[in-house]
Amino acid sequence: MSVILATAGHDDKIRFWEAPSGVCSRILRYADSQVNCLEITPDKQYLAAGGNPHIRLFEINNSSNQNPILTLEGHTGNVTSLGFQRNGRYLYSGSEDGSVKLWDLRSPTYSRSFDSKGPVNSVALHPNQAEIISGDQNGSIKIWDLGSSKCINDIIPDAQSSSTSPQGRVAIQSVDVSGDARTLVAANNHAEVFAWNPSDTTNMQNDEPFRPVAKFRAHPLGAYLLHARISPDSLSLVTTSSDKTVRLWDTRTWQLTQTLSQHNKWVWDAVFSADSSYLVTASSDRTARLWNLRTGTPVRQYTDHDYAVTCVALNDSST
Repeated sequence: MSVILATAGHDDKIRFWEAPSGVCSRILRYADSQVNCLEITPDKQYLAAGGNPHIRLFEINNSSNQNPILTLEGHTGNVTSLGFQRNGRYLYSGSEDGSVKLWDLRSPTYSRSFDSKGPVNSVALHPNQAEIISGDQNGSIKIWDLGSSKCINDIIPDAQSSSTSPQGRVAIQSVDVSGDARTLVAANNHAEVFAWNPSDTTNMQNDEPFRPVAKFRAHPLGAYLLHARISPDSLSLVTTSSDKTVRLWDTRTWQLTQTLSQHNKWVWDAVFSADSSYLVTASSDRTARLWNLRTGTPVRQYTDHDYAVTCVALNDSST
């Protein structure tokens, strides 16, 4: 089973790693900007990298080709988040230009664009493959229906932190949906986490607001939350922060289960292994780390970047 692990950040380079040994096996240059986000196609053939304002696709298994095979043009600001639909033929992205875009990878231009009316920090695809969830700097979580090309829900959590947007709301930093479709999570940049059950429509009647089933502060007051992601088995949530820690939460009780604290600067990103038992984190301390979540200990460190490591992608699935 092949393991594809890649990191990138502020040194304009994408690095591929031999996950078990920690050896850097390949370096790609990302011209023009820093790299904000990385994603690997389900079939492990391509790596997508989002920068400012381009998205570039690179071949994973052809080390002789250092150039992108496709550059997606259409965003006009930082691409902050991206992902692939299950079959890998379509890519979705969010940007600080205020748009969420859908791309058919047979074409260099987007096939659809949605106006979020505010800079987008995070996008996630519902497991039904028919809805995209976005979180923006105006404090809004929007659900976009790909069938009708319309926004079918606009959720504004009741944040307790002081506002960070012109609308008096706290910016949503990260959104995700669990693989079993029972949990939608949004986290604002002041480390407040909100969780909903998307299939529960009881509180949507009579025009009542979509009430969260859980709401909690994931990191201390004054810390920024930078990323939140649900594990493939849907049982854990990971949050990363400016407080230099990574925290794991039980999605059944929303209780803290682990705190990982070996990084010595901001932790920007985290991604689970396919079996949810390992985690890779990326930090401003110029390292990425592989953690064994059964023991809570780091088992490998990836150290070759010249500046902050802000994003990581991992695909170790057996299918």
